[in-house]
Amino acid sequence: MIQHLIVLPVVLPLVMGVVLLLTRFGSTSLKRGASVGATLLLVLIALALLIKASSGEIDYYALGDWQPPFGIVLVLDRLSALMIMLTSVLALGCVIFACGGDDEKGSNFHGLFQFQLMGINGAFLTGDLFNLFVFFEVLLLASYALLLHGGGKSRIQSAVHYVVLNLAGSALFLIAVGVLYGATGTLNMADMAARLSELPAERSGLVTAGALLLLVVFGLKAAILPLYFWLPRAYASAPAPVAALFAIMTKVGVYAILRVYSLVFGQNAGELTSLDQPWVWWMALGTLAAATVGVLAARDLRLLVAYLVLVSAGTLLAGVGMDTPAATAGLLYYLLHTTLVTGGLFLLADMIGQQRGKAGTRIVKGRPMTQGGTLAGLFFIAAAAVAGLPPLSGAIGKALLLDAAEAGQRIWLWPILLISGLSAIIALSRAGSTLFWRSQNGERGGTRLPRTQWAGVGLLLASSPLLVALAGPVSDYTRATAEQLATPDALISALLSDNGDAP
Repeated sequence: MIQHLIVLPVVLPLVMGVVLLLTRFGSTSLKRGASVGATLLLVLIALALLIKASSGEIDYYALGDWQPPFGIVLVLDRLSALMIMLTSVLALGCVIFACGGDDEKGSNFHGLFQFQLMGINGAFLTGDLFNLFVFFEVLLLASYALLLHGGGKSRIQSAVHYVVLNLAGSALFLIAVGVLYGATGTLNMADMAARLSELPAERSGLVTAGALLLLVVFGLKAAILPLYFWLPRAYASAPAPVAALFAIMTKVGVYAILRVYSLVFGQNAGELTSLDQPWVWWMALGTLAAATVGVLAARDLRLLVAYLVLVSAGTLLAGVGMDTPAATAGLLYYLLHTTLVTGGLFLLADMIGQQRGKAGTRIVKGRPMTQGGTLAGLFFIAAAAVAGLPPLSGAIGKALLLDAAEAGQRIWLWPILLISGLSAIIALSRAGSTLFWRSQNGERGGTRLPRTQWAGVGLLLASSPLLVALAGPVSDYTRATAEQLATPDALISALLSDNGDAP
C-alpha cells in the first residue's frame, strides 16, 4: 500500500468524482458525507506524503510500470508534497462550508469539486510536460462548470472571459510542448533537463521559443501582468466555496514556473539557465503595483479579496524572480499563508453578505447583522493576517521575502511590497468600519448562519496563528525544499539512474 500512496491524491478524487456524478439524484446528506469524507481522507494521505518527503528522498510512481523516461510518472519530492497538503487542507475548509447550502444551488457540485482536486493534485505530482497539460485541462474543465454553479448574469459574463483566455492559454501550452518535444525528443521533465546539456546549438532557438511560450502560459495561470485582467471579476462572481478553492489556482501557475524553470532550465541548461528570471521579476513588480491600485479602488468586499489574491500573486512571483534559495524558501512560506487566508476571506465575505440582505457584499452602509460581533472578530483577524500585520503569519512571510532580496532588488521590492501592505490595511479598515461600525442603526437582519459555514471559515483562518506557532519547523521545511529545487540533479538521478539515462 505504501508504494501506491503517491497515486492516491489523483485516484481518490477521480473515483469519488465519478461516484458522486452517478449518484447526483441521491440523498443530499449522503453526497455531503461522501465528499467531506473523501476530502478528509485526502488530508490524511497528504500528511503521510509530507512525512515521507520530509526525509529528502525523491520517489516516483510509474503508471503501468512503464519506467521513465518512456512512461507516465508521478513524482514526490518536498515541493509536490507541500502543495498536495496545502490543496487538501484548503479543499476541506471549502467543502465543509459548501455543505451549508451552497452545494444545492446548482447540480453536480460535489462531483465537479472532486474532479477539480484531481486536476490540481495531478498538476503538482506529474513528472512530464504533456501530462502537466492534461491535468491543467482537467482542472480547467471542472473550474468552468464550478464557476457557473448557481447561474446568474455576472457569473456567465465572467465565465466567458475566463474560458476564452484559458482556451487560448491551452493552445499555446500545446504548441510549446510540441516545440520542446521536437527539439529534445522527450516530454519527461527530468529527461529533458538531462538532454539540454547536450543540445545541438542549432536547436537552442526552438527551445528558447518553447520556454518563453511556457512562461506566457504559466504567467496566465499565475495572473501576472498583463495577463491578470480575467481574475478579479471571475473570482468575485464565483460561488464562495469555489472562489476559495480558486485561491490555489494562481499558485498552480507559480508552482509550474518553479518546477519547470528550476528542473528543465536549471543548472544543466547552459545558456538557457534562469531564462524566466528577468521577465518574471519586472512583471511581478508590475502585477504587485497594479493589484495595489485595484485593492484601493474596490467597492465590493468580494472584489477586494480578489485583488488581494492578485497582490499575493505578485508577491510570490517577485520571489520567483529573485531566483535564490532564500527567496524560494520565503515565497513558499508566504504561499501557505496567503492561499489559506484569502480562501477563508472569500468564505467570510459570503457570510457577511448573507447577513446584510440586499446590500450584500457591497462596501456601503447596510442593516446591522444578527451575528455581526463574531463576524467582525473573524474579519479583523483575517484582515490583519492578509495585510501582513504582526504577529500573524503574513508578517513572517513578507519579512522572509524582504530579507531575501539582494541590494539591487531591495530598492524596488521593499517600497512596492510595503506600500501594498499599507494599502491593504487602508482598504480593509475602510471596509470593516463601513460594514460593522457604520451599519449599527436599524433592525438587525439575516438568519443565523449554518454551523458548517463557521467550521469551514474557522479551519482556514486558524491556519494563520498555526503557521506562527509552527514557524520554525515550517520555515525549516521550506528552506530544505528550496535547496532541493536548487539542486535538480538529485531528482534527475532518482528518475533516470535506474534506467541508465542519467547524465
